Amino acid sequence: QADACKPVGVKAREDLRDMSFVTIDPSDARDHDDACFAQADDDPENPDGHVIWVAIADVAAYVRPGSALDREARTRGNSSYFPDRVVPMLPDRLSGDLCSLHEHVPRPCIAVRMQLDKDGNKIGHGFVRGLMRSAASLAYEEVQAAIDGDVNERTGPLLTTVIEPLYAAYAALKRARDARQPLELDLPERRIELGDDGVVHSVNFRERLDAHRLIEEFMILANVAAAETLTAKQSPLLFRVHEEPSPEKLDSLREVAQAAGYNLAKGQVLQTRHLNLLLRAAEGSDDDELINLSTLRSMTQAYYSPQNFGHFGLALQHYAHFTSPIRRYADLIVHRALISSHGWGKDGLAQEEIEQLDKTAEHISDTERRSMMAERDTTDRYLASYLSERVGNEFSGRISGIARFGAFVKMDGTGADGLIPIRSLGREYFHFDRDAGTLMGADTGFTIGIGQRATVRLVQATPVTGGLELELLSVEDKALPQGRGPAGRRP
Repeated sequence: QADACKPVGVKAREDLRDMSFVTIDPSDARDHDDACFAQADDDPENPDGHVIWVAIADVAAYVRPGSALDREARTRGNSSYFPDRVVPMLPDRLSGDLCSLHEHVPRPCIAVRMQLDKDGNKIGHGFVRGLMRSAASLAYEEVQAAIDGDVNERTGPLLTTVIEPLYAAYAALKRARDARQPLELDLPERRIELGDDGVVHSVNFRERLDAHRLIEEFMILANVAAAETLTAKQSPLLFRVHEEPSPEKLDSLREVAQAAGYNLAKGQVLQTRHLNLLLRAAEGSDDDELINLSTLRSMTQAYYSPQNFGHFGLALQHYAHFTSPIRRYADLIVHRALISSHGWGKDGLAQEEIEQLDKTAEHISDTERRSMMAERDTTDRYLASYLSERVGNEFSGRISGIARFGAFVKMDGTGADGLIPIRSLGREYFHFDRDAGTLMGADTGFTIGIGQRATVRLVQATPVTGGLELELLSVEDKALPQGRGPAGRRP
C-alpha cells in the first residue's frame, strides 16, 4: 500500500512553495516532520511583532482511516529510536520519502501561521492545507554556528533572510516562556556512538543549543494553536495531558530537597514556578543533578486523552500533539481533526475513529511507555557492554536511589546506573528508611543517602540484561566502616 502511494500535488491546497521554509534536525535525521519560517510582522497595529509559520508533513493525505497503513500505524502507536536503528511507525516509502520534508522537493503539509506581539504572546493564528518546498535541510549545530558568526556554504545565503528572523522570533517567544514559567528541568541527553562493528565506541552527552530550544518553542506554540483551534471548533481530538504531581511524590521531593539544604514551600497550590525556584537554587552546585532527577521522578507521566486536563509541566491550559505525525499516531489524529473541522477533504476524522478515541488514547499511551522502556533498556545494555571491559575500575558518582535491597549510583561520565547490593555493605545490618531515602548502619550509624558523592568499584557488567553491580568504597570521601556482624545482616 505504501509503495503504491504517489506524490500529492497542489490541487485544493494553498501554494507555499515560494516561502523559505527550512527544516532543522539532528545531523543524522532520516525524516523531517516539521519546517519553519519567520519574519517581522508588517501589521502596523503590531509594532515589533513577528509572524511564525510552522509546516508539518501531511501524513493524513497518504494514510487514510481504516486502511492497512492506518491499522498498522495505530498498532505501533509511535516510532521507536535506538542507538543503531529506528523502528518506524510508517513504512520508509512514507516516513523517509513521500511524507518527509526533504529540501528542494514539493511536499504536502498542514501549516499554521502564528502572529506574536513584541513580547512573544500569540495574538492570532490560522491553519492552511498547503504544498511547501524546503529551502534547506539544516542541522542544529550548523544553524547555531551560523547565528554565532560561523557560516558555511549552506547557511551563508540564508543567514539574513531565514536564520536571523527565526532567532528574533525565538527571542520574543523566550520572553513569553519566562513569564509563563514552565518546568525548567536540565537533564542532558545521552548519546551512544556505535562503530560499524556495532560496538560502543563512546558515550557522550548531547549539547543543548539555542537552536534546539528555538525549534522546541516553535513546536510547542504550534501544538497549542492546534489544541485551541479544535477546542474552539468543538472538534473531537486527543489532548496531551500532564497532571500535577501527587501529594506523596511532592513530599518525597521536599524531603530530598531539605536533606540537601534546599526548601520547597508547603501549604500552597503548587505551580511550576515553585519548582523552578528549587531548580535554580541548586543550579551549578553538587546537588544540581540530584534535584533535577528528584523533580523529574516526582512528576506524573504524560498521556493522551480525549478530555482536556491541561499540561502541568508546560504550564499550558490547551495542548495537543500536532507536529510529528510521521512518528506519532496521536498527531495523525489531530491532523485528521483539523482536516474535518476546516472542510479540507474526505480524509479527515472518521466517525468510527471518534467513537474509539478513548481506546486509541489508552492504546497509544501504552505503546509510548513500551517504547520508552525498550529505548531505556537498550541504552542500559549498550552501557553495560561498554563498561564490561572496565570491570575492576574505580568510578566516581552520586547516590541516585535507595531501596531495601541496596543503593543505586549514577556514575560520572557515562551516566550509567549501577546497584550496590545491601549484602556488600560492610559487616553490619543497614536500616532502610523509605521516607528519608537512607540506609543507616546499625552499629556505626554510617548513613548512605540520595545525593551523596560516592566512589565505587565496578564488580560486574552484564550486557544481556544491562545490569551493573558495584562495590561501595567511600561516601563523601569517607571510607565505609566495618561493623561487627556479617555483611548486610544483623549480628
